[in-house]
Amino acid sequence: MHAVFLADGADLAEWRAQARALLAAAVPPDAVQWQAGAQGDLLGAGAGEGAPSPSSTGAVARVPRDFVALATLVLAHSDPRRHAVLYRLLWRITHGERALLRIATDDDVAWAERAARAVRREKHKMKAFVRFREVAGAHGPVFIAWFEPEHDVLPQVAPFFSRRFAGMRWSILTPLRSVHWDGSVLVNGPGAQRSDAPGADELENLWRTYYANIFNPARLKVGAMVREMPVRYWKNLPEAELIPGLIRRAGARMYAMVGAAPTRPRKMFPAPSVEAAAPASVGTLEALRDEVLGCRACPLWEPATQAVFGEGPADARAMVVGEQPGDQEDLHGRPFVGPAGQLFNRALAEVGIDRGTLYITNAVKHFKFTPRGKRRLHERPSAQEQAACRPWLEAELARVRPRFVLCLGATAARAVLGPGFRLMEHRGRWQPMGEGVQALATVHPSWLLRLPAGEREAAWPAFVADLAHLRDAMEQARSA
Repeated sequence: MHAVFLADGADLAEWRAQARALLAAAVPPDAVQWQAGAQGDLLGAGAGEGAPSPSSTGAVARVPRDFVALATLVLAHSDPRRHAVLYRLLWRITHGERALLRIATDDDVAWAERAARAVRREKHKMKAFVRFREVAGAHGPVFIAWFEPEHDVLPQVAPFFSRRFAGMRWSILTPLRSVHWDGSVLVNGPGAQRSDAPGADELENLWRTYYANIFNPARLKVGAMVREMPVRYWKNLPEAELIPGLIRRAGARMYAMVGAAPTRPRKMFPAPSVEAAAPASVGTLEALRDEVLGCRACPLWEPATQAVFGEGPADARAMVVGEQPGDQEDLHGRPFVGPAGQLFNRALAEVGIDRGTLYITNAVKHFKFTPRGKRRLHERPSAQEQAACRPWLEAELARVRPRFVLCLGATAARAVLGPGFRLMEHRGRWQPMGEGVQALATVHPSWLLRLPAGEREAAWPAFVADLAHLRDAMEQARSA
């Protein structure tokens, strides 16, 4: 029997090094006893023959990428069997069962998938239910959170918090380990106790007030709420003390809401007192952006979140023009960041165009949509709305002065090349615009997304080929 001791039972690199050594030495799974952390100290890590030295073994067979992703999740599970199950899967994969992970009914595969799902859920819950409390530090405020995860997910979730709260110093404490962020570096630490974390702070009253005001009694489903916010998390959530009272009063509040008069929603970006004038004939792109944000030339500004201006180098050699912002663009204030934008990014990467070298904008600057429940469905801008936005596009063209213009979709092509332009007749062919500027029109990426999967795959090469024309023209102009 080989006894393998892991200092950190959730560390993929440590487990992988030991597993590779065992594989190289042809040690079968039933001849290995896995021990981790305090468990190894309790059972005696020195018992048994011990694992071969990882540094003294040669290379082993490669495994599918899916196995590495699965192992990363399973190692964070709290079940002490996880190391043995993963090694058994690894052994079987490298001994003739290459497609093992596709067999969902296999006992080892099914156990590992259940463990991975549990870890994914715990990661999601940690992101949702961590509550920071402010304490005074030597160099300003520090925010500390106490959390009791069912599985060892903190190392995998900590990078999320470093991105989400990059501008503040914080620590997350758990019984197994802790992590600290100083504004630039994540530092891992040992486990902690509940008493190491601070008690309530002034922010909790604000949080409770916010939670009480967003609570919607008309949508109360206690069972669903408990599934999403399990009771075991409540003791560390400041808003949890409000939940019983909110549930008791939900019925009366709902009837009061039904009987109340409707209110007009407040806009995120209120309208200015004076309607915006036509774009200035001279000025910077930043000045033009400010003008566009105040545009009230058509009714589209009213239901939209904000105007979405173009982005990219002010001296870009090529400009990309789409139709209008979509749902995600409207929320983020940036063009081509939603599903169509992601597909466009994929096509750019395939032909070797750096998106950062392009100036990207839309013919219409506000999102036109039709509400459908919680969703906002795209609606094509009318001719009047397109005409109202045309001066902004012309002003962008005048300031950027691109050599090449790529039009995505019929609306963009007509805005650039005139109302009589027929996209499918002239797609993929350069059109002169005067003063040495050329335009190329192709379909919009959203058109591809609306196609059935099989038709989308068939249409993809033609779209990529159109973008390749832009790449070739840019390279030729650069070398001229």
